[in-house]
Amino acid sequence: MSVALLWAARSRISFIFNFNINMHKQILILIAAAMTSAAINGMANPSPTPSASAQKYTCVMHPEVLMDHPGNCPKCGMKLVPLKEEKPKPHAKIDNHSMHAAMKHDGHDHEHDQGMHDGHETHMSMQSSVNIADPMSRESSGTAWVPDSTPMYGKMFMLGEDMLMLHGAIFPRYTNVSTRRGDDRIDAPNWIMGMYSHPLADSAQLGGRLMMSLDPLTEGGRGYPLLFQSGESWHDQPLHDRQHPHDLFDELSVSLSQKFDHDFSAYLYFGYPGEPALGPPTFMHRLSAMDDPDAPLGHHWQDSTHVTFGVATAALQWSRYGGIKIEGSIFTGREPDEDRYNFDQPDFDSYSGRISWNPTQNLALQVSYGYIKSPEALEPDLKRHRTTASVIYNLPLGHDSNWSNTFVWGQNHDTGEGKTQSFLIESNYQRGRDTVYLRWERVEKSGHELVLNPPDESRIFPVSGYTIGYVRDLSHGNSLDIGLGTQFTINDRPARLDRYYGDDLGYAFQFFLRIRPSLHNHAAQEHSMHAVAGMEK
Repeated sequence: MSVALLWAARSRISFIFNFNINMHKQILILIAAAMTSAAINGMANPSPTPSASAQKYTCVMHPEVLMDHPGNCPKCGMKLVPLKEEKPKPHAKIDNHSMHAAMKHDGHDHEHDQGMHDGHETHMSMQSSVNIADPMSRESSGTAWVPDSTPMYGKMFMLGEDMLMLHGAIFPRYTNVSTRRGDDRIDAPNWIMGMYSHPLADSAQLGGRLMMSLDPLTEGGRGYPLLFQSGESWHDQPLHDRQHPHDLFDELSVSLSQKFDHDFSAYLYFGYPGEPALGPPTFMHRLSAMDDPDAPLGHHWQDSTHVTFGVATAALQWSRYGGIKIEGSIFTGREPDEDRYNFDQPDFDSYSGRISWNPTQNLALQVSYGYIKSPEALEPDLKRHRTTASVIYNLPLGHDSNWSNTFVWGQNHDTGEGKTQSFLIESNYQRGRDTVYLRWERVEKSGHELVLNPPDESRIFPVSGYTIGYVRDLSHGNSLDIGLGTQFTINDRPARLDRYYGDDLGYAFQFFLRIRPSLHNHAAQEHSMHAVAGMEK
């Protein structure tokens, strides 16, 4: 019985083994036949390979971003738009009139800008002169950032592959400031700036900037009247209740930037004079303050280092999450001397660090810290530790309409005086020819800072300013904007200061002309550049 069972089991195993071998052979034969058939079909009908003309996608705000599939921009999160190819006409001529028309002011409607990018062969993006990885609209004073959506008032010139952008403003005006320490006068605060960039390769760039002011001529050595303002000196006496003039040369800088990857870059910046990585963008380069002729009362708590004779800055930058930048600077702590036409001695005795983040196209954030050695010539032993934080929010509201807002906090910790705070809120609403702006600020200033008598020198006095202004453009969008403006300020102070300022309400009013270049339209400029690039091929 057992022998019969063993024989039956052996027969079943042999059958299964032979069956599996036959099945494996058949499967291998089928696979080989399928592969042979595929190879024959592939030779007869080869599959198309991706060509250079495959559909590409780009970002309206970051045209250097190119993707082979739809999605969102890795920098700002905006939806990518198609980038279509268009074969250029071989012998087209450049029409200067058409070029001028293409560069005319067109507002900053992003939906319109998105349409401008469709149907063009390449994106000749407009980069910052400081860092090749940044859009030009992000560029501000020194190496500081404003929101990417910020409108630019300036005139651009393309010199082959090089770019030159000119900015500036002048405010001829009459000012009247009340109280015993006030004054009235006619003057004209002003500045002009040129930004230049030269590509060294596809991923490297050399930049240069020059900023000048004729304040030494229009303001004189004492500057202009501004209640509760302080800082710097004149005839070896500390200035008070006046804004000091700027030097003839406010910035003369060079920068070298390198893009190492699609989201990583670095740059070096040298200025003599220049601006270290400390504080928010300087007030005249913030759109929220650009129509206000006056400097903030907290200028020497926030952004007063923007004219520094000797600056070296190194930065690392990541384009993820909109843009994150870490900067470090060494610089000369001493503020400019009374001779506004010379170049002061560079000492590189101070340092600072700043972290900037533009999480969206409408938002710019920064925090910074700096050690400033001997900032005032009359107090050579003074050591100052400054900490700042700022938020800038810009909102384009359609064609030729924009709303810009800034919040700044600044703190000085001075030798022998301790910590004093400053707060500032600015808002600027522009629609067509009309602009309304506001400024509120509160600053803690010592009696020593305000040049009070010895009994009050060590006291801290909180002072405030409330400003409202209006500008109506007489010429608008025709290369030069000339606006007629008026501004009114009310100042608040503790009662203890009445012995110095009098019992009257502190106020100031002024009438002015605001003269500056018209709004530069990024989209129209790129459209013009695309056309020229196609014609020259």
